[in-house]
Amino acid sequence: METISTAKSHGGVQGVYRHQSAVTGTPMTFAVFVPPQAANGPVPVLWYLSGLTCSHANVMEKGEYRAAASAHGVIIVTPDTSPRGEGVPDEKDNWQFGSGAGFYLDATQEPYAANYRMYSYIVEELTALIAAEFPADMSRQGIFGHSMGGHGALTMALKHPDRFASCSAFAPITEPSSADWSRPALEKYLGVDQAAWRAYDAVALIADGRRFPDFLVDQGTADPFLNTGLRPQLLADACQKAGIPLTLNLREGYDHSYFFISTFMADHIAWHASRLAR
Repeated sequence: METISTAKSHGGVQGVYRHQSAVTGTPMTFAVFVPPQAANGPVPVLWYLSGLTCSHANVMEKGEYRAAASAHGVIIVTPDTSPRGEGVPDEKDNWQFGSGAGFYLDATQEPYAANYRMYSYIVEELTALIAAEFPADMSRQGIFGHSMGGHGALTMALKHPDRFASCSAFAPITEPSSADWSRPALEKYLGVDQAAWRAYDAVALIADGRRFPDFLVDQGTADPFLNTGLRPQLLADACQKAGIPLTLNLREGYDHSYFFISTFMADHIAWHASRLAR
């Protein structure tokens, strides 16, 4: 693991790191904020998954999470959204697919299967690296994310309720198998058989019997993608049918940007911290 940079912030350390991934076959960059409480021993870990077009840097620079993470003594891990580099298949004129748009799945279709394995990268490889290199209490983990990253957080939590004690999302893509901006990506990554898409669709996973203790979702009412890509009511309906408690906050006048995310970031971290303290 290579350290790219470190900086002191709110008593802790914000670092950016790079390593060669065996899972994606590429160098991968990620960021980790370690709060001051870690000087006294391992602390809980909160994973943040970013949205379309983003990298680890967007939330690190605009998410305003460090004050709350320091207050609650939580490590924040922010992975990249996709593999990158020369030789990695991409559609440079399509912001909804390829670089910056890995959808947190393991691709099965060529030419993407060799590199686009963000699900296994995060759940297996990066998890092992965080456990080995940072003062992380891996028995206390939560996960959250934004948009495409909210979709990833929901699906990973539903498939690993034994690992994640908490899950929340900002404006998540709730049913990517039927959303305008994710259906084409799922077909390219996973093939035309839509049965394969269900493993990466929160609403479908719940319908298929997956469960989680509770969810928190914040959604801006002025989000331009609200009715075409996000559709939180689909998640609300699925959770109601399955008996999964869901707190869905519709935030009047907020859009899809980090102005929205940073406004409610501290609320989400406090919500996670209360569950990770158990």
